Amino acid sequence: MTGEAPVNPGGVTLKRSLRFWDLVLYGIILIQPTAPMPSFGVIYHEARGHVVTAILIAMVAMLFTSVSYGRMARRYPQGGSAFMYVSRELHPGLGYLTGWCMAMDYILNPLICTIWSAKAAQNFVPEIPYIAWAIFFAALFTMLNLNGVETSARINAMMAAALGVVIVLVIVSITRYLLHLPHQAASFYTTPFYDRSTYSSSALFRGVSIAVLTYIGFDGISTLTDEAKKPERDIPRAIISTCLITGVLASIEVYLAQLVWPRGQVFPDIDTAYVHVAGRAGGPIMFAIVNGALLLATIGSGMASQLGAARLLLAMGQEGAIPGRFFGAVHPKNRIPRNNVLLIGAICLAGAMAFSYQLGTELLNYGALLAFMGVNASSAVLGWRQGKGAQWFPILISLLGLIVCAFIWTNLSRLALTAGTVWAVAGLVLWRVYGRKGRRNLAEARL
Repeated sequence: MTGEAPVNPGGVTLKRSLRFWDLVLYGIILIQPTAPMPSFGVIYHEARGHVVTAILIAMVAMLFTSVSYGRMARRYPQGGSAFMYVSRELHPGLGYLTGWCMAMDYILNPLICTIWSAKAAQNFVPEIPYIAWAIFFAALFTMLNLNGVETSARINAMMAAALGVVIVLVIVSITRYLLHLPHQAASFYTTPFYDRSTYSSSALFRGVSIAVLTYIGFDGISTLTDEAKKPERDIPRAIISTCLITGVLASIEVYLAQLVWPRGQVFPDIDTAYVHVAGRAGGPIMFAIVNGALLLATIGSGMASQLGAARLLLAMGQEGAIPGRFFGAVHPKNRIPRNNVLLIGAICLAGAMAFSYQLGTELLNYGALLAFMGVNASSAVLGWRQGKGAQWFPILISLLGLIVCAFIWTNLSRLALTAGTVWAVAGLVLWRVYGRKGRRNLAEARL
C-alpha cells in the first residue's frame, strides 16, 4: 500500500475518437479564424504597412515551435503544457517561471478583450464614452463568471463556423470592391508584401512581435492527447497543420485588407481598424456584420479566458506557489474561485483605463514567447538526451525555434519588456517566499 489514491479508480479512460482533422478543427477553433482582425491596425501601424510579411514571419517562428510542441506531446502523452515540459526537461525553477509568465497571459487575455469590446461597442453607440463601455464589459465578464456561466465546446464550434461565414463575406465584398477600382499597376498588388518607401527591418520585426498573437492557442491541441486515435502521429501533425492553416488564412485576410486601405491613410480607430476596412469595402452592412461578429467572439473569449485565469491562479494557490488562503479558496455555493474572478475583474477594469490594446497585446506576447522559448529549449535537450548526435535534425529545428522566438521577443517595445520583466521578478520573489511546497511538487514530478 502506498497510501496514494489511484488516478483512475473506476478503470474508465477517455475515449480515443479524435482523428487528425478533428484535432486540426479544434486548434482552429481555439485560435479563431478571425485571429488577425482585432490586431490588424496595431500591426499595420508598427510594421509600416507590412502586415502580411509580419504574419508570415511570425508563422515561421510558430512552425518551428509547433514541431517542438509535437515532440514534447509525444514524450508526455498524458497532456501537458510549457509549464510541465520546462519543469521536467530543464529545471523546476524555470518551469515555475514559465508557468508564472503564462499566468500573466491568462490574466491579460480578458483585459485586452475588455479593451477591444469597449472600442467595438463604441463603434455602434459612440455617444457612450469608452470608460462606460469598459466598466460594462469588465463587470459583465465578472458577473457571468461569478454565476458559473461557461462557454461550452459546442458554442465555440458554432461561433467558429459563424466567423468562417463572416470571413467569406469579407473576402467576397473586398473582391467586389477591388474589381470596381480603376486599373492598377502591378506594384499595387505587391506593396502589402514590400513597400520600399516605408520598409524598415526594425519596424517590421516590431510588427512581428505583435503578429505572434495571431497564433496563440495552437498548443492547446496537446491537451487532447488522451482522446486522439493515433496520438503519436496525429498530435504533432495537427499542431503543425493548425499553425500553417492559420498563417495562410490570416495572410489572405490581411492582404485583402491592405489593398482596400493603402499605406498612408489614417484609420478612424486603430484598434478596430479591420472593421473600418470592411465598412469601406462593403458599406454600413458589412461594417455592422464584422463589428458585431468580432464583438461577440471577443465577449466569449473574454469570459472564457477570465475563468481560465481564475482556475490557473487557483491551481497555483493550492500548490502553495502563491498565497493559498486567498488564491486557493473555492466558493462553497457556486464552487468557483470567487476571489480570483473578482481580482481579475478588477485588473481588467483598471487595465482598460491604464493600458492600450497594443501594450496589453505585447505583454501577452512577452509571456507567450518566453513559454515558446522554453518549449524549444526543452525539445532540444530532450533530443540530446535521447540520441545525442543522432537527433541532430530535430535538435536543429528546436534551436532555430528558440533563436527566432528570442529574436522576436527582443523586438517587443521597451515598455512591454520592462513591465513583463517586473512581473517575472515578482514571480521569482513569490517562488522564494511561498513556493517551498511548489518546488517540492515540481521536483517530485521531474523524477
